Amino acid sequence: MDTLPAAVVAALRTPDRRDDLVVALTAFDTEVRTVPRPEDVAVCARLVEVLSVPAHADLADRALGTHAAVCTATAADPDEVVAWLLRLQLEFPEAPEVRLADYAAALGEDGLALYRVVAVERFSALPVIGFGETGRYDRVRWALLRIMEELAEYTDDVDLQVLVLAKDLSSGWHYLQVATVLQEAGRSWEAVEWVHRGLAATGGRGAAGRLVDLGVTEYTRLGRLDEAAALRRPAPRGTGGDSSRADRTTG
Repeated sequence: MDTLPAAVVAALRTPDRRDDLVVALTAFDTEVRTVPRPEDVAVCARLVEVLSVPAHADLADRALGTHAAVCTATAADPDEVVAWLLRLQLEFPEAPEVRLADYAAALGEDGLALYRVVAVERFSALPVIGFGETGRYDRVRWALLRIMEELAEYTDDVDLQVLVLAKDLSSGWHYLQVATVLQEAGRSWEAVEWVHRGLAATGGRGAAGRLVDLGVTEYTRLGRLDEAAALRRPAPRGTGGDSSRADRTTG
């Protein structure tokens, strides 16, 4: 902890003096915001890491805000900021939740693009939870899921939302979630494709009724009334439902 301010180190060594730690952190925050220096970026990062324990969760969140402000004020290297943000979230189980809006100015367009590329690459490597399977949510998966959810929300990116949701297809309701996101985005053809995939997986059970309703709505919106009517008809006995994809060549 030799890179941390002396007052912070002293307070951390006496856990029963939490008030001293709060005072030391407040003083440090004021100092680095008033006269930010490039070397303060590493100090702030280390501070967040040290505080990322259950007893100091609220203080770690405050320190993360200090780190974001100093990164912005000192024009920190976006690549280094990206690498640290991802490492924090993946390697420190009790780390505070990263808010990309706080880092927007520090990252810039190129930094945010890099963050997205690396996050998507790591998330895409996770196995899909198939229909009827039990979810395997270890710490890394949870961390990557949180990273992707925040990224999708911040960028308002439907493709990222679909990527996140499509990693867990353990029930028909998950297919319905994907189809609903696409429906709300006005992407009707993709929505009905997910309806058919969900119906094929569920075999007419569980969320099948809701999937059919959504599919009928979108087929009707597209002017494909025959397909809408066909979706309402029960599947022949002994089949798992219509798993075909929507025909986009006519109508």
